[in-house]
Amino acid sequence: MATGNLFPSLVILKSIKIFLFIVFLGWLMIWVMLPTNTYRNKWTPKLRAATNSTYFGRQGHRPNPDNMLIYTVPVLLLISVGCVYLDLLKKRNDNKSFNSNGKLSRSGLDSWRKPVIVKGPLGIFTAMELSFCLMFLALVVWAFSIYLKNGFALIYVHDAKKWQAKLETVGLRLGLVGNICCAFLFFPVTRGSSLLPLVGLTSEASVKYHIWLGHIVMVLFTSHGLCYVITWISTNHASMMLEWATDEIANLAGEIALLSGLLMWVTTFPRIRRKMFEFFFYTHQLYVVFLLFYLFHVGMSFYCMILPGVYLFMVDRYLRFLQSRRNVCLISARLLPSETIELNFSKSPACSYTPMSTVFINVPSISSLQWHPFTINSSSNFEPEKLSIIIKKEGSWTQQLYQKLNLPSLERLDVSVEGPYGPASVDFLRHDALVMVSGGSGITPFISIIRELMHHSTTLDVPTPTVLLICCFKTSSDLTMLDLLLPISAPSSDLLSKLPLQIQAFVTRETSPSPDTQRKPILTLWFKPHPSDFPISPVLGPNSYLWLASIISSSFAAFLLLISILTRYYIYPIESTGTTYPLMSQALLNLLFVCACIAAASSGVVLWNKKRSSMEVKQVRGLVSEMRPQSSPRSWFCNGDREFESLPSESLAQATTVHYGKRPDLKEMILGAEGSSVGVMASGPSGLRRQVAGICAASKDENVHFESISFTW
Repeated sequence: MATGNLFPSLVILKSIKIFLFIVFLGWLMIWVMLPTNTYRNKWTPKLRAATNSTYFGRQGHRPNPDNMLIYTVPVLLLISVGCVYLDLLKKRNDNKSFNSNGKLSRSGLDSWRKPVIVKGPLGIFTAMELSFCLMFLALVVWAFSIYLKNGFALIYVHDAKKWQAKLETVGLRLGLVGNICCAFLFFPVTRGSSLLPLVGLTSEASVKYHIWLGHIVMVLFTSHGLCYVITWISTNHASMMLEWATDEIANLAGEIALLSGLLMWVTTFPRIRRKMFEFFFYTHQLYVVFLLFYLFHVGMSFYCMILPGVYLFMVDRYLRFLQSRRNVCLISARLLPSETIELNFSKSPACSYTPMSTVFINVPSISSLQWHPFTINSSSNFEPEKLSIIIKKEGSWTQQLYQKLNLPSLERLDVSVEGPYGPASVDFLRHDALVMVSGGSGITPFISIIRELMHHSTTLDVPTPTVLLICCFKTSSDLTMLDLLLPISAPSSDLLSKLPLQIQAFVTRETSPSPDTQRKPILTLWFKPHPSDFPISPVLGPNSYLWLASIISSSFAAFLLLISILTRYYIYPIESTGTTYPLMSQALLNLLFVCACIAAASSGVVLWNKKRSSMEVKQVRGLVSEMRPQSSPRSWFCNGDREFESLPSESLAQATTVHYGKRPDLKEMILGAEGSSVGVMASGPSGLRRQVAGICAASKDENVHFESISFTW
């Protein structure tokens, strides 16, 4: 009966996936054909003839409506339908398609997830990642070579100045290829988009693609600018650098965009970004200047090519702005002897997330502009009213937070949150065995996985994989992080009774337990509630993907309506008299309409969901009041007066083996895991992740599957 009920859903999901795949391939085909003469001489005239009208037509130097049709509409359609697909996937049996053995159905892409490159400046590459990167590089090389070939064929200069004509042609083609790369630049950093979950990525893991694309874009645009500057100087036209034409390419606007891009680019290199993070963060806000003057430089016609990524980023950025305007309810904080902090927030039961999800945290009393990502260590299924994160005292921001929490006078802390963001599914459930290797605070995502497995084994009563947790710590004080594996509020004996868990903990810098660490308790701080605090809740409500689809589709439809009215009743009458309407003025009006439509649609949806969730907020606040102790809001606890050496529970202590003064033999422990499908995950320092990936890549056993996790960039 269950199989029969699920079958129609499977058919619908597969049909939507096929449709999305066809649309995506068609969009990519446009980029492949763009540099060719076939596209320019045959396809473009037909597209312009089909879209020519007094509402969207091309009079004078106005933007090509066909550019918006073939570059922007397919992507927004892909994202909107993708939102519907993810919503159906989430509702279908709570996103868990178990087979007859109670396991998730295995994916047919396991071989593509195997790491093929482990060492190198770009980190770990799976076969799928390498394939996509090579295909993208092939697109860039193809586009530049075809552009250059066709451009040189149009040069008819035969004197000594021919090299200058060729240099100008090269510069133009570099800019065109840079525009192609720029079209993909903003997709990896659009956190709430459906695009990343559709391809199995998270916002944190995708940042590296944004970085790589940013390097390529800036190399191409810098070379583009240098080619033109050299050409202008060599031909005694240096004044061209200061020209700002209103009805064609604006040179000065392009130079301003390039300078702002260079400032951002310089600060992205690891040495500067890590040592001067605030400088990097504030400088990176120049992306607004870059996008604005890039629009003035090329006009709306070429801007339509990169508009999909920019449009989705603007929607996501505005929704994040609306979510971050309210303070969230911080219930308590636990300070561990290892100078690690666990922050516990109140959350709405409608706020569901998968293990290994992240949230972005802002503490205005430390910095009003800085947002830092942290992995969630709680489980939304196991703890429906609470969300927890772990913060290790390392950088300047975390040091200030740790010092602030140690202030005796602190009774509450204002915190804002964006997220959570995470993968759309829990792929680790498809394995028979899990080997999780962590270093230091890298254990955080594995805590959320273990708690999720506890939920499956106790509440759902379904078989779970056997779990081997290999955790490496520098000192014995870091062992207190194991205390966070189990929620304090739940009976630990029941949680571990059905979960086959084995923990191998390694303390690398000490040969025996530290007496001082054993006597130091865990400090739990309870904060006073405030009427302005809200539980963490999804900014678009429980049906966030459907609301996101409605925002994207309705705002873009309103944008098209506004520009059609503007064109027909304002621009067209002016151009009918023979006057060319300035490109920059039209670009500003288009930008204004885009911002207004996104703001109106997003604000309306957020206010609607906020009104509907007001009753739920009152209920959650009542539960929060019950969680807090009735005595002093700032109290000392040690997990129910448990000493560290006894560990959180007897059952957890029996599952834990601590090794002092040694490192784990990862190869033996990983390859020794039994099961027809062994999932191997690594989280922590890059050296540790590369070592684990290398073991999996060199393994000849087909049952070993490396699951790439990346929370650092």
